[in-house]
Amino acid sequence: MQNVWRTLRKAPLSAWFGMIVIAIYIFVAFFAPWIAPYGESEVVSQQPFEVWSWAHWLGTDQLGRDMFTRLLFGARNTLGIALATTLLAFAIGGGLGIIASIFRGWVDQLLSRAVDTLMAIPQLIFALILLSIFGSSVKNLIIIIAVLDSTRVFRLARSVAMNVVVMDYVEAAKLRGEGLVWILFKEVLPNIMPTMVAEFGLRFCFVFLTISSLSFLGLGIQPPTADWGSMVRENATLITYGDFTPLMPAGAIALLTVAVNFVVDWFLHKTSGLRDEK
Repeated sequence: MQNVWRTLRKAPLSAWFGMIVIAIYIFVAFFAPWIAPYGESEVVSQQPFEVWSWAHWLGTDQLGRDMFTRLLFGARNTLGIALATTLLAFAIGGGLGIIASIFRGWVDQLLSRAVDTLMAIPQLIFALILLSIFGSSVKNLIIIIAVLDSTRVFRLARSVAMNVVVMDYVEAAKLRGEGLVWILFKEVLPNIMPTMVAEFGLRFCFVFLTISSLSFLGLGIQPPTADWGSMVRENATLITYGDFTPLMPAGAIALLTVAVNFVVDWFLHKTSGLRDEK
């Protein structure tokens, strides 16, 4: 614990800014039902697009629902789905990438060519097609985006694991008669973990933005569930009247993306072994 605190104390201001923002988002996501003044889908005003007031801090949307409430619940829904999708993508792509690097041969060729085929199609267009076919439920959204995003994770996991499996200590473990699972969890995984953790942060941002983009296009998280992407789409007409309320959920998306990238940049610097410039 002391080592962790010592490392955090030496973190730059950008990393601290990122960690504080992420902590605030996580807090809001967990406690949205208790922080929000109204229910997620509760119609609290007979007047749509009501202006900002003490009763409705960010006004109301096109149905008379409180925008501040939906912004808080949007953190819970958007972040939760993005995190579940990223974890599933890493489980699929990371696992297959490491397996391809260990077995090589026809296993590597089969998996790599399948990934190349999926990567040849633009991810957003492919996701739109699949969601149009199978429906825009939360389960379908998580599975489809995770499978498509796992191709990027596969390429990175395979690349870094390939550099590890040829090392002398891995060959020594094989000569000692260690099993595949032991080599995977004791030799390969610990040595690629810093790179994969940094990639997790970046992939989370891409997944987060993809879900928001799909919601903006109407095929992501479906109403009445609050989501930042759909909130921008539903209230975009206000911008033409000089009301920047729709920019609030867009700003929430941008702020989290910047915060995660700040933390990932610092983590990559720490794990690269480079010294800070004096």
